[in-house]
Amino acid sequence: MSILKIFGSNPSGKHLEALMQSPNYQKSGFTNISVTPVMSEDGSFIKTTRDYINKPKTTAPPAPLPFIKTNLHQLNGTDPVIVWFGHSSYFIRVGGKNFLIDPVFSGNAAPFSFMVKAFPGSNEYTVADMPPIDYLILTHDHYDHLDYHTIIQLQPKVNSVYCSLGVGAHLQFWGYPAAIIHEMDWWQTHQLDTGIQLTAAPARHFSGRGMVRAKTLWSSFVLEAAGYRLYLGGDSGYDTHFKAIGNRFGRFDIAILESGQYNPSWAHIHMMPEQTVQAAADLNAALLLPVHWAKFTLALHPWNEPVQRVLAHAAQLNIPVTTPKIGEPVIINQAHPNSHWWQF
Repeated sequence: MSILKIFGSNPSGKHLEALMQSPNYQKSGFTNISVTPVMSEDGSFIKTTRDYINKPKTTAPPAPLPFIKTNLHQLNGTDPVIVWFGHSSYFIRVGGKNFLIDPVFSGNAAPFSFMVKAFPGSNEYTVADMPPIDYLILTHDHYDHLDYHTIIQLQPKVNSVYCSLGVGAHLQFWGYPAAIIHEMDWWQTHQLDTGIQLTAAPARHFSGRGMVRAKTLWSSFVLEAAGYRLYLGGDSGYDTHFKAIGNRFGRFDIAILESGQYNPSWAHIHMMPEQTVQAAADLNAALLLPVHWAKFTLALHPWNEPVQRVLAHAAQLNIPVTTPKIGEPVIINQAHPNSHWWQF
């Protein structure tokens, strides 16, 4: 296997020409609704590099994380079931179908295996544990959301892929047939099955697996199935799009939102935990599941600080929060785990 395979392939030729017709593609790439520099105005690349070299020990847990090994083949209830695998990877069973979102099971979130390694106890699920996947959903192409090794191993189990514009170029480069890949622009809706529809929605982020950025789109998704409405947040800084999505769709039964890997130096592309809670309020969410933490160190905050700050602010805004262990099922209207398992 050539190491270059891991980086994927950006859209080109007729594919690129089609993407350039998107209202979200301007000049040389995709753009956000608001002006969004990756590095904040008061950020410093030199300072950030120095801080990473001297990062505190609290960025990783002092012991292996507790987890629950759930048999994903036996989730057959009528209410939606969500099983979180750490960071931003999770499985949803709803409407009799299996959904897998941004799976990363290789044990690292970088092009090379020695970089950004998963915490002990956070990588206990593998492709072998997955049942047949009716719908693989990919929010964007960063390594902590689109993992080459996982995607390659998953292919025999995947029926259809739904992803942001341009992400399909990576998948085709890795051998996925074009016929099963469905790229989506913001506000585009696909009817997946009877009573199941998926809408791509805005996010405030960026993309790229090498030196070139913004050649593929980044999205959140709205999944409506069996009378339920779920918000699949992907990565996003805080902005007006959360309110716009909430106004368009009304109440969400659950919002799955990023809450970790934040830093003032990149405050436009990742939310602070308090903003995560506000985003849930903007979305009119009945329940918040905070993700994007508890698996990798991609920032300098204590590893368990995101959930602590989320809970503190959620209490002020009266937003219900569920905090499952990795692998512990969340069942809408039935089981919303809330133990403080990270306190050790």
